Amino acid sequence: MAEASADAPLEAAGDPKHAARATRSAGRKMRSLLLDAASPLFRERGLSGTSITDIAAAADAFPSQITYYFRTKEALFVECACRDLLYLARATEQAALKARTPGEYTHALAETVTASDSVAFFAEALTLTRRRQDLAPLVERTIERLHSEGTRAYAGQVARHGWRSLRAPDESSRRFWAVAIGVILEGYAMGLSPEALCAEMLRVLGEQAKSTEDTARLRLVEAREASDNSNGKG
Repeated sequence: MAEASADAPLEAAGDPKHAARATRSAGRKMRSLLLDAASPLFRERGLSGTSITDIAAAADAFPSQITYYFRTKEALFVECACRDLLYLARATEQAALKARTPGEYTHALAETVTASDSVAFFAEALTLTRRRQDLAPLVERTIERLHSEGTRAYAGQVARHGWRSLRAPDESSRRFWAVAIGVILEGYAMGLSPEALCAEMLRVLGEQAKSTEDTARLRLVEAREASDNSNGKG
């Protein structure tokens, strides 16, 4: 029994698959640490104002590890911005879960999005990819995921509450993020507060769906109009 127990760790340690899994796990952890350290620096100082040495020091890592995992500072910047945007999207979904009406749902989304600078951060990454097309695929995948998860979340809310959406779920999701990016960039340039940005987003988005009560009232009005028209013809 003791002999078998002693042999087991040796077999596990010598297993190439075990070693590969351990290496991948360590790599993912280091990448995450570097992203966590770089994101606030990029937000505060921008791309040009942040050095690889600064990021390495903040992550308690070596500069060579940054170039090993991300190749360039620009690639790290874009990945930080993409990750932060997806984190923001997840936060907006969580904030809107308690909404009982379409209006509350849209307000919760807009309020959460405009309270963060993640959209402006991502817009800087979009601008960077114009000059660095090698970084464009990451941005494209991020946008695709943003829309697919937004579509799923919105469709789930509509089905859960029995709302009648005024647009297809994928159209609503794409429209929401297009409006968010446009309003926030314009608002940042004009120095608008998060509250003003939220109000402008809600104004531009308008009504997204009808609640169960709204739908019932609409059907009642339509039925009355149809009855009046029928009586008039008689």
